[in-house]
Amino acid sequence: MPEILTPAAIYIAAALLVPFLPNGRARQLFMLLVPVAGVAVFWTLPEGTYASFNAMGMHIGLMRVDALSRIFGLIFSIAAFLSIIYAWHVRDTVQQVAALLYAGAAIGAVFASDLVTLFVFWELTAITSVFLVWARRTEGAYATGMRYLVIQVFSGVLLLAGTVLQYRETGSI
Repeated sequence: MPEILTPAAIYIAAALLVPFLPNGRARQLFMLLVPVAGVAVFWTLPEGTYASFNAMGMHIGLMRVDALSRIFGLIFSIAAFLSIIYAWHVRDTVQQVAALLYAGAAIGAVFASDLVTLFVFWELTAITSVFLVWARRTEGAYATGMRYLVIQVFSGVLLLAGTVLQYRETGSI
């Protein structure tokens, strides 16, 4: 299995494929397979860090499997699976893509092995979830989405500030 194959990568790749699939039962069935494929990636892996690389002198790991992340990964995957079933009737490509990207970003955050990876996936959840709020395409949904986005971005800034403080104090992320 390629080391870059993380559950988040499965969701993101699937989200990029969704617009090219016929809108209907085939697309819905494809989307149902995504959480199953995501679980298949992490469930049998031994504990450890995967998809690691160095960037600007920092060790970055896209996926860290341990007992806790495995359980939360399973819980998030079940939630994604149930969400796809719940939205079975939805034929809006934007919502389908945003939902898969959101689930992938959340699972990416669960398996993040460092604070930089956590920050990237945290911000990706903020961006993708706001598209789900805006899906109603009303003035109220737009205003609500903007308030939500401001709060989410602020939480990301707090996470980034904490990451910078951690790095300054320990030299590690």
